[in-house]
This record gives sequence, C-alpha cells and structure tokens, in this order.
Amino acid sequence: MKILLVYPEFPDTFWSFKHALKFVHKKAGAPPLGLLTVAALLPAEWEKRLVDLNVETLTQADLAWADYVFLSAMVVQRESARAIISRCKASGAKVVAGGPLFTMEHEQFPEVDYFVLNEAELTLPPFLDDLAHGRAQRTYTTTEYPDIRQTPAPLWHLANLKHYDTVSIQFSRGCPFNCDFCNVTSLLGHRPRTKTAAQIVAELDSLYALGWRRNVFFVDDNFIGNKKQIKTEVLPALIEWRKGKVGMSFNTEASINLADDPELLRLMADAGFDTVFVGIETPNEASLTECSKSQNKGRDLVESVKRMQRAGLQVQGGFIVGFDHDSASIFQQQIDFIQKSGIVTAMVGLLQAPPGTRLFDRMKQEGRLVDSISGDNVDGSTNIIPAMGLEPLREGYRKLLSQIYSPQEYYARVMTFLREYKPPKVRFPLEPQYILALGRSIHQLGIRGVERAQYWRLFFWTLFRKPRLFPVAITLAVYGFHFRQVVELHVM
Repeated sequence: MKILLVYPEFPDTFWSFKHALKFVHKKAGAPPLGLLTVAALLPAEWEKRLVDLNVETLTQADLAWADYVFLSAMVVQRESARAIISRCKASGAKVVAGGPLFTMEHEQFPEVDYFVLNEAELTLPPFLDDLAHGRAQRTYTTTEYPDIRQTPAPLWHLANLKHYDTVSIQFSRGCPFNCDFCNVTSLLGHRPRTKTAAQIVAELDSLYALGWRRNVFFVDDNFIGNKKQIKTEVLPALIEWRKGKVGMSFNTEASINLADDPELLRLMADAGFDTVFVGIETPNEASLTECSKSQNKGRDLVESVKRMQRAGLQVQGGFIVGFDHDSASIFQQQIDFIQKSGIVTAMVGLLQAPPGTRLFDRMKQEGRLVDSISGDNVDGSTNIIPAMGLEPLREGYRKLLSQIYSPQEYYARVMTFLREYKPPKVRFPLEPQYILALGRSIHQLGIRGVERAQYWRLFFWTLFRKPRLFPVAITLAVYGFHFRQVVELHVM
C-alpha cells in the first residue's frame, strides 16, 4: 500500500512567521506532528511519503503514485484543504481525512471518501481493519479518549527537517480548565492524558540523532495540566537528558498559575524552556467571569507575567476583545496592559465561537451566530454578533493592533521585556544562518525599515547593557517585522 500524507498550506497569519522565517532561510515553522504520528500508526510495511505544502508542491506524479491520500488540517487551513481534495478527486485519488478541521466540519466536505475523526489511536485501527476486509465505512468517530502512553513516536524521517525552524512534540492532551470559548476540552477532554518521561526522552533522542539542535515546541494544550508528573518525572528527566548536549531550546503553552509555583519555574528553566504561551485574554475581570477564565481572576496579571520573565521564560500572550462585558475602554486597557507587561508577542483577536464550545451553544441560542470561524486569530473576523456592535469592535481592534505593533510601541515593549528577562543557561551552537540573519536584519530593518531609529537604539542598548540578550533582541526585532506585515495585510 502506498500512502501519501498531505499537509495543507497555512495562509499568512500571526503564527505562520512567514516574513520572519525568511531571515533564517526556513520555509515553515514546524513539520506536521499529527500526520507524522498517523504515519507511525500505519503498518510498517506500507510505503509512506509526506508532502507539506508549506515547504514543497504537490505534483500529479505524487497523486498518481498514491493508493490513498491522508489529509489532516486545522481550521485555518480550510481553503488549502479544499483545493487539495479537488485535485485528488480530479486525479482519481481516494482521500482519507482527519484532524481538527474535519472533526468539527466533516459535513462540509462531501468529496472526501473516508473520515477518520477524533484521535487516530482509537479511530484509525478499525478503519484499517475494515479497509483490509473490503468493508470500510465512510466515517469513524469516537467519544472515548486514548491512552497516549501507547502512542508511537512520529516518523521524523519523512520530513525534510532542514526546511523548518521548530519541531513539535507532545507530552499531554487535554486541559483541566473550562474556558467557554475554547474547543480544546470538547476535542480532547478535561483530564490531561500524558505520555511517560521515557517516551519524551526517546523522541528527543531520535531528533538529536537526526542532527536537530533548534527549537522544540511542546504542543500540549496546557503543559502543567498535571503538575505533579511534570515536577517529579518529566522535568527532572529533561534536565538529566540535557547534560552534555548543545542546543534544543523548549517552548510550550501553559496557564497563568504557572507563575504561582517558583519550584516549577526553576525546573522549567533548568530543563531548557525559554518561552511559554499564556492565555491572558483580558484585564477586565467581568469578562474573565463571563468566559469562565477562573484561573486568571483575582490576581495581579502583570506581576504574574513578570514573575515568569524573571524566572527565564519569555511570555507570549493571547488576548481577546469583544466579550459582552467589554466597553469602549477595553481597547486602551489592553494596550496599557500589553505595554506594561512587556509581552512582546501579543496575539490579539476578536472573540470567536468554535463549534463544540459553550460559547457557541449560547450564541446559537441567542441567535447571534453569523458565520463559520476562520481559524485565523488576527484577521479581524468573528462569527458572532458582538454586544458593542461589529463596527465599533472592528474600529477599536484596528487601533489596538496598529498601536501595539507600531515601531515605537513595539520596540519599547521589547526593552521592557529585556530589562526583566533572565535567560536560561542553555548552550546553542553558533550556526552560519544566525550570522546571516543578523546581516539581513541590519539591511531590512536598520537601513530600509521604517523602524530604523528604534532598531539601532535596541541594537546598541542590548549590545552594551545586556550582551547575553543580543540574539534575543535581534530575533524579536525580526518578529516585529513579521507582525507588522500581517497586521497591515489583514486589519489596516
């Protein structure tokens, strides 16, 4: 059997980092973890190829070679997925589809031959068995959650890793919280299910053996969902694994209560974590109550962020405007919070209601659903009718983004962060591409860019006052270039 695994293209979005990746001559952020894991679940004797449209093209020869095309996608990849399905149908290739997009919207894709939905550890085996016996059904789904201690390591060798800046791995699935706009729990459950520390070490060993020394993103819904296991098993194992090794910085996603545990912060820094994404959402307590974001309430959010920064973690933040309890003042409140906290990478989006969430059900009951979600966090779209009115919301949103990503505000935020940040002691090899990236940043930002004055101020301030942080400063300057392109493309 010949299986072609195809990953759709991402549009130019906040998290695509397309404009920043050009500085280090990379084509995409990370290879598709889901498809590479599915590949490992397929019979070993089957032939398998990966085509990631973010780094290469899908040819007619690829489609002619395949017995089946396995397609996985997120919502933001919807349009590219449709185009792939059309090409498969035109060439006669049978399509097997799964992943978040199809799990939520499979009724919208009548041309797909087979749907293997939810988590493949449970739905793929019965499909493969039925396929082998000539009785395959169109849809395979489940309400159960698999034990991911049985999940095999992804088949990294199918991906050409030289094209990527980051590789994703996963320790856990699920989140103990219940934010009403988030579909993680409807897809993956409330109880975090975890791999063993030995599994994680084995996955890192395989990457290290392939020569990988760059970023590793733990794509957990909430890395600290099971704090006891993280503190007693996983982080000590990562600290031990790191001894004598060079490179591989880690980043992940976690809830704000990470800031309350000094021991956990220390262990994460010692293990090589240097970045964490946190769902801040809003400084408005009434809106936090509205969306059941209980873990963020009743705390000094700015101080929580700075505590993590001082522990060696750059905090990337998710923010939302458009809650029912948001007034016209929310936009300036968000600007003030983002600038004061030093959250450089601040993803601000309009409130959206994904299917399967409590927010979706409430909006449907109130007759306030207007469209499907785009899956793009910063394109200025929403599928609900906001309480403040759509035009006031969009106008305030445009002003918010244009301000926080203006060169003056952005570089001021970078320096606020750098004054606070204490980086972890992880050794990284000096690769030629980093030196070339510095040269490109000087040319693009320091000579040609609208941010010339801010760039050179940051350049020399960091070089003389915080020399250890000079690579971080230049990286963030490059990120700023990307964010401005995205904001100008989608919002302005």
